[in-house]
Amino acid sequence: MEWIDGLNRAIDYVEDHLDDEIDVEKAGRLAACSSFHFQRMFAYITGITLTEYIRRRRMTAAAFEIANSGAKIVDLALKYGYDSPTAFNRAFQGVHGVSPSRAKLEGIRLTAFPRITFTVSVKGEEAMNYKIVKKDAFRVVGYAMKGPMTLEECLEKVPQFWQGVAASGGIGRLCALMQGGEPNGILGISACEGGEFSGYYIAVPSELPAPEGMEEYFVPATTYAVFECIGAMPDAIQKLQQRIVAEWLPTSGYEYAPAPDIEVYPEGDQQSETYYSEAWLPIVKK
Repeated sequence: MEWIDGLNRAIDYVEDHLDDEIDVEKAGRLAACSSFHFQRMFAYITGITLTEYIRRRRMTAAAFEIANSGAKIVDLALKYGYDSPTAFNRAFQGVHGVSPSRAKLEGIRLTAFPRITFTVSVKGEEAMNYKIVKKDAFRVVGYAMKGPMTLEECLEKVPQFWQGVAASGGIGRLCALMQGGEPNGILGISACEGGEFSGYYIAVPSELPAPEGMEEYFVPATTYAVFECIGAMPDAIQKLQQRIVAEWLPTSGYEYAPAPDIEVYPEGDQQSETYYSEAWLPIVKK
């Protein structure tokens, strides 16, 4: 399949450049998507971030070299992209549980992480309810966390952002600005410029002026695959996002569009097993 072939081409590139600088944007192009969407897909499918995968693969290769060639630690540090032997030692010990110098000793237990290869797997035991929506451009008002971020930074900062907005009473202030329409609820928007992540908004669709401390953002006209999600947050939406990328997208005839991702949280008890939410995936036909 073309989608699977693209992911494997990206992994081929990563593997060929473990001892060189890895251009994540190029890897994304090989996978036919932006670097940010490639990193998201990789993390959803494999359960680890691309950065962590590269670190594990580099430390696996370094361990082989230490055991078989007696290479100097300082040379390996430079070869695998570390500015100092200290940083290399820390990464090596994080993967193998021992220092590089001890890895030279006979009988020392090391850990090897094999290369990832993407294949088609037959799943689908659980149904996914969705609809295709051609959405006109619309305006939202809300709280903004701007600036480019790596996927790892997003995974850390976005939950903290939600907690901060909720703790300050921001959710109630947003609800007062809602004016109905679709999507209906508090929105979590991963903003996108040129296919790359540019910020995150906790916002609502509204034509009202942005109050102090809030900003407006215009979501461009986009075609979305809108998926229903039933279950307690955040586990239910995270599981759904993984299934969308791993099960629905490969056979859908669509690919990621360079537009914002949206999660929709209507009013209700988010810890209830019957809570309803939505994931809006921007798509374009292949």
